[in-house]
Amino acid sequence: MPEFHTYAIYAVFGGVILCIAFNLIDMTLAGLLGLSLLTVFGVIDQKDVLNTVLASQGSLALLFGGMVVARVLGPTGIFDHVGTRFLLLTKGSGKRFLLMLAAMVSVICAILPNATAVILIAPIVIRVCRQFKVDFVGPMIFTAMLSNSAGLLTLVGDPATFLVGQAMGLSFMAYLQKVSLGGVMAIAVLIPLMPLLLRPIWQTRCVLAGDLRPGPIERPLFCLFSLLTLAVMVALFLLGENMPNPILPPSAAIIGASLALLAIHATKVEPVENVLRDVDWKTIIFIFCMMCYVEEITKTGILGGLSRQMFDLFGDNLLIAGMVLLAGIGLASGFLANIPVVAAAILMTKGYLVLLQMVPEEALGMGFTAWPSQSLPVFVAMMFGGTLGGNATLIGASANLVSAGICATNGQTITFTTFLRYGVPVTVCQLAASAGYVWILTLIAV
Repeated sequence: MPEFHTYAIYAVFGGVILCIAFNLIDMTLAGLLGLSLLTVFGVIDQKDVLNTVLASQGSLALLFGGMVVARVLGPTGIFDHVGTRFLLLTKGSGKRFLLMLAAMVSVICAILPNATAVILIAPIVIRVCRQFKVDFVGPMIFTAMLSNSAGLLTLVGDPATFLVGQAMGLSFMAYLQKVSLGGVMAIAVLIPLMPLLLRPIWQTRCVLAGDLRPGPIERPLFCLFSLLTLAVMVALFLLGENMPNPILPPSAAIIGASLALLAIHATKVEPVENVLRDVDWKTIIFIFCMMCYVEEITKTGILGGLSRQMFDLFGDNLLIAGMVLLAGIGLASGFLANIPVVAAAILMTKGYLVLLQMVPEEALGMGFTAWPSQSLPVFVAMMFGGTLGGNATLIGASANLVSAGICATNGQTITFTTFLRYGVPVTVCQLAASAGYVWILTLIAV
């Protein structure tokens, strides 16, 4: 690669991040403008775009499918119904509300991608906060961070988690057996932080109206069909890989979205184009832009250099290598978006393990699954750094972006600095706990 191209990539990417961090321009527009500049400079070509599509298709399919299924449930009135029941269960207690929120997010994120969970839960959170007469920005930020943390419970809980699990060759069930306990740990760390970071809501006491009752579910047959669509998607997540013709989670998400759109079309509840128009394309486009930047940064050869540096500094000390990855990827994910950072970190980690001669050189390609058990803690450290590091900033994870978009739609803006006040302490605590988890995994692997 010409030296000018290398400097152009770093300069443009750095400029995009600064524009986002200081809220100088819309983040998606900043990403697109940066890519446009690199195209004009002759840095990006068709092959780069095709490589990005190949690398990001699984994660984006999970996001798109979940968004469509969640959107189709909207006209059924189920969100208002469940929201009222949830409100009644809180008994006017902010403490009960936050603890129940943590439980609900954990259950939903065990079976659905985190951004989808935020879309499903947001109407309930906003309804309760308005009834309590408190600002919903804090709870919505915590909903995003809870969903990112609970995304570690299963292979499909977070697109970044899926990328690492796929690189490791883990099936849905194998992930449950080997990694999901870390998701429980990540959620447990968040609970004691709630009364500290959300003190006004934690201490809230509200007298609920005596005549508060759940409203009827509109179009019950359509609601039933929509929920069956969701159930089919979840069943394919769980069992699809074991079918005669295996169906991987991204394909399961697309099948679920297709069935949901079929339900809308067949019942004439609303035009299909209305559903597709309401998909959060802004988040999807932003993530794709960031994946394009990763592809360009990879071309500079910096990832290969980092793999060599890891080998020179840590040798075969996988525990230290894992700890450095946990911290480094955690920091990078907060400011560069975790999905593209994890995509790059996978290549770097694979290169390090090849240099250790732990695996053959073909492990650098896609589809290699014969990873030795000693490599598990290194991959897990990278996964936890990427997923939990995404809790630090507004752009760190897709769920954060979705949460911010929903808040903006409801009249509240989440700025980069507002999110930072919640995200930094949470991320520091979670990464510290993750270090202990990686250490235990290393002991077991040995």
